Amino acid sequence: MVTLWTNRAERLEAGAMLFADLGVLTLVAARPFQQRWIVQFAEISGRSAAESLRGQALRAEPIADPDELWIHELIGMRVCEVDGTTRGRVQSVQANPASDLLVLESGTLVPLTFLVEQSGDRLVVDVPSGLFDEA
Repeated sequence: MVTLWTNRAERLEAGAMLFADLGVLTLVAARPFQQRWIVQFAEISGRSAAESLRGQALRAEPIADPDELWIHELIGMRVCEVDGTTRGRVQSVQANPASDLLVLESGTLVPLTFLVEQSGDRLVVDVPSGLFDEA
């Protein structure tokens, strides 16, 4: 079973190529099952071979889509408020159920829901008053 961490269901279309630690896997079939997916790969036959993949992260090539915001592209971007105040660069992105969080170099966490514009290497955020106040 595979947990899909993307909203791009085409990742699980027949013929899709996914990358695991053991190499490239070619998807033969996939079907949803209780919040996850049952998948079949051309290179994996039998239950014991499938069990060897347990816990592994499967990766895919990036999809070129200018309308999507990709987490790996956010790292290193400058974060500015709508008034132009620069608040630092994105060090990492932390998964959070309500909204993923931009982790700035200062340690400040900025929910992605406050992102209003992306321009070049700059992210403009419209945050509530006090978010950037020091404790």
